[in-house]
Amino acid sequence: MTDNQAERSIRPAVLGRKNHHGSRSKRGTEVAALLYSLIGTCRMLAVSPTEYLLAAATVAIESPGEVLLPHEFKRQKR
Repeated sequence: MTDNQAERSIRPAVLGRKNHHGSRSKRGTEVAALLYSLIGTCRMLAVSPTEYLLAAATVAIESPGEVLLPHEFKRQKR
């Protein structure tokens, strides 16, 4: 047994952190973690992260306080 799949799944987050030298604030770290989580979930669900983030931003602008999650977005696209 190996952990290659687990290591490959966290690679983008590690490279991103390395490329932007971490976050300069606690809030920046929280936002980065949120975005990495949402994009990772989109990839697991075979949903385009770009399409999802655009739809989620549109929902947030049109209906403040409402949140569109990746699995809900996938269900809507069917």
